[in-house]
Amino acid sequence: MVVLTGPRQVGKTTLSRHLMGAFSGAQYLNWDVLADRAVLQRQSWNPRAKLLVIDEIHKMRGWKGWLKGVFDGRSPGQALLVTGSARMETFRQGGDSLAGRYFAFRLHPFSVREWCEQQQVEPVDALDHLLERGGFPEPCLADDSVQADRWRMQYFNDLIREDVLEFSRLHEIRTMRLFVELLRERVGAPLSLASMARDLAVSPATLKRYLDILQALFIVFTVQPWHHNIARAILQTPKVYFFDTCLVRGDQGVRLENAVAGMLLKHVHFLQDGMGKSAGLHYIRTKDGVEVDFALSEEGRLTHLIECKLGDNQPHRGLLRFAGQFPDAETVQIVYGLRQEEFRNGISISDAANWLVGLSA
Repeated sequence: MVVLTGPRQVGKTTLSRHLMGAFSGAQYLNWDVLADRAVLQRQSWNPRAKLLVIDEIHKMRGWKGWLKGVFDGRSPGQALLVTGSARMETFRQGGDSLAGRYFAFRLHPFSVREWCEQQQVEPVDALDHLLERGGFPEPCLADDSVQADRWRMQYFNDLIREDVLEFSRLHEIRTMRLFVELLRERVGAPLSLASMARDLAVSPATLKRYLDILQALFIVFTVQPWHHNIARAILQTPKVYFFDTCLVRGDQGVRLENAVAGMLLKHVHFLQDGMGKSAGLHYIRTKDGVEVDFALSEEGRLTHLIECKLGDNQPHRGLLRFAGQFPDAETVQIVYGLRQEEFRNGISISDAANWLVGLSA
């Protein structure tokens, strides 16, 4: 079976219903719908359905053991597609192992590559649109920015009020919302939970649990520092980014960095989920302030060093420093609105939109 996860309203149900058209008598059942829940509990769906789509089943107690039984006892030739808006390995882990029974795929917001392919636009226009609207289908395809802003306000309120509440206690919601507001202002900076804990008058352990919940619900993701073959001076704190770039509070440069981080993560997840590669997304920052925004790895070695700039085409000192340390890695400085691409001191100075369109997904 296939397990498809991703943020709320990123398009999992739409994709599932599209795939259903390729199967005879396909059936869709959502745990959040009472009538569907009864069918799931009784396992009284159509045994002749060639595709059975089961949505949000991770909310069922003991879902792993239940799903293992469904898979093992399914009708001959019946395919299973399981979808959910939370990382299904994170919560309610009881039950038998599903090892060897599924492939996992993570669905992301639109990338520059996808928007170009679907809308037949130039990369620079695609990047501008995604920076303005974010990559989620509803605001991306809205008729105007007002409709997009209305969607985002409702989306953000629902995330905190409904999804987060499911995995936390009622009295924590106010603190969780304040925590998210602080994260919106700290995108791209090394994250100090101890400092934020003092501001919110809670323990760092509590904020660590909040961060785990936000990651599990695909609201934020963290980028960990690369530490192999680098002196111990390297900082070990992660950086945080939002799946929805338009939730970021900051200037255009911060929004650009968040958008790039999201598209790099999508690229990495495609290599992991679709190609079976051991890929990773990291950053490099030393205690003396030398930093590279992003680093990509495969099979334990760095393949790319990437610095993200808003109009600055001078080779970045972090890239100059680490390019010599990792000579096999492609070193690139991607610049928004670059007039002329060039190669200087071993660094490719590339237009951000043109470089992003070449990612795998």
